Amino acid sequence: MNILTATKRSKADKLEFIRSNGMIPAVVYGAQVENTLVSVLSSTFAKTLKIAGETSTIVLEIAGATEKDKPIKIDVLIHEVQVHPVKGYPLHVDFLAIDMNKPVEVTIPLEFIGLAKAEKDGLGSLVKVLHEIDIEALPKDLPHNIEVDVSGITTLEDLIHVKDIKLPKGVTLVTDGEDVVALVAAAKEEVEEVVVDLSAIEVEKKGKKEDEEEVAETK
Repeated sequence: MNILTATKRSKADKLEFIRSNGMIPAVVYGAQVENTLVSVLSSTFAKTLKIAGETSTIVLEIAGATEKDKPIKIDVLIHEVQVHPVKGYPLHVDFLAIDMNKPVEVTIPLEFIGLAKAEKDGLGSLVKVLHEIDIEALPKDLPHNIEVDVSGITTLEDLIHVKDIKLPKGVTLVTDGEDVVALVAAAKEEVEEVVVDLSAIEVEKKGKKEDEEEVAETK
């Protein structure tokens, strides 16, 4: 079980001050929980995100604003991570509180495995049309990712649709099953480069000019 410790904060707390102390400002909302402002340790959150991603349940243990306040534990998903546009580090995190006994709808990344025979035979290149799909499942049944085996693409006419993906037990598809996931696109023919001999053109032009001059002198 993934456990992440958080600390309550107030609206009066300056976000830049929180970040300068190695913390990330965050908010918790969702099932049976009032919107709660918290902050999490940046280094610890990075490890949790790497393990759980945005699809695995984690237990958020929220320490009180004072030592007298009892910590509370909430089952959550990392719902959204706002990152710095240039440096890429997390600026803010949204935690979605969930009911472990009720299905939730999430977006799951696809992991492509195998080698398409059509690509191996030189017919073209693999095109990954979708990189994630929407599913619904109980929190305990949520997969970290879903594998898509592309080795069955043997011709340019073969397509992998969402409905062809094998889903884990307890997982229901939300994305339209007819959507195309992957295919092999025909290789483009290389256009032969035409080499123009500029020196020959110059010689031809020069010869033509000399002929014109000779004709003019005979008149």
